[in-house]
Amino acid sequence: MSEKKGKSFILMGVSSTGKTTVGTAVAQRLGIKLIDGDDLHPRANIVKMSQGNPLNDEDRMPWLERIRDAAFSLEQKSEVGIIVCSALKKQYRDMIRDGNDVTFIFLQGPFELVLERMKQRKGHYMKVEMLKSQFDTLEVPQSDEKDVIPISIEGSFDEVVERCVDALKAHL
Repeated sequence: MSEKKGKSFILMGVSSTGKTTVGTAVAQRLGIKLIDGDDLHPRANIVKMSQGNPLNDEDRMPWLERIRDAAFSLEQKSEVGIIVCSALKKQYRDMIRDGNDVTFIFLQGPFELVLERMKQRKGHYMKVEMLKSQFDTLEVPQSDEKDVIPISIEGSFDEVVERCVDALKAHL
């Protein structure tokens, strides 16, 4: 999908909602770039999470700056891309928005469904015990955040991907 103007979509939600797998499938279907926000975490954050400790706001600031910069880079290069980032709090989303043209795609589902999916994951540093912390931290976007599109993760993987593809197409 070639566009004259760059555009970033932030695929957000708690851990195990499918951000990376859904984002990969959507990016492939639309022929756009994918940046996994997990790859932008500083070393200290990865170490902390791998030890089962949740990040605090201070830990997240350098990471959110990297996310914001990645969105800016896509836009400056007139590229369209998806950046996978939990963006759990409004202040985090506001930081990413600052100076960028972003739309958030919010993958959401009930705790029980997300917990079941998390238990099935292999080789990821997020621990099951940390899911509650993510839900506790999550500030569900409200109506004043007009650039957030909620997408249910219930149903099949293909259904979720199709919902996201439709949402991105509507905003390009």
